[in-house]
Amino acid sequence: MPWPLTLIVTWFGVGLSPVAPGTVGSLAALPFAWIIATQGAPWMLLPAAAVVFLIGWWASDAYCRLAGQKDPGRIVIDEVAAQWITLSVAPPEVVPYLVGFVLFRIFDMLKPWPVSWADRRIGGGFGVMIDDVVAAVYSTGLLWLFLTVLWI
Repeated sequence: MPWPLTLIVTWFGVGLSPVAPGTVGSLAALPFAWIIATQGAPWMLLPAAAVVFLIGWWASDAYCRLAGQKDPGRIVIDEVAAQWITLSVAPPEVVPYLVGFVLFRIFDMLKPWPVSWADRRIGGGFGVMIDDVVAAVYSTGLLWLFLTVLWI
């Protein structure tokens, strides 16, 4: 596998973790999110996630073709884009980031409809990326609700 492609889809090698690469990939997204949010604003995570999504779509498509697999677990760039979408409604603080991380991981692992539909039905690099983005819609909504109703 070409190393530049592997570096991209594994988010600088994080996806090569032998244990829970998706969770490790989501964790690895947090420091980058914090930098983007503190140097600009939390909403700036949305255009950043869009850029990562487009790069991830291209790179995941190539990686899946070369690997001969639908969605190899080592691809974690999808978690990065989705985690950034989730955190786009949160101030860069420990508790909101922790809640956003946990919420996204729950929806990414449980895959409620239409996340499960996207995971099963949409192939290629777009399919790798889009199911996590759909999961992020759920986690973003719940994080926003948490922050507006419960967070003081």
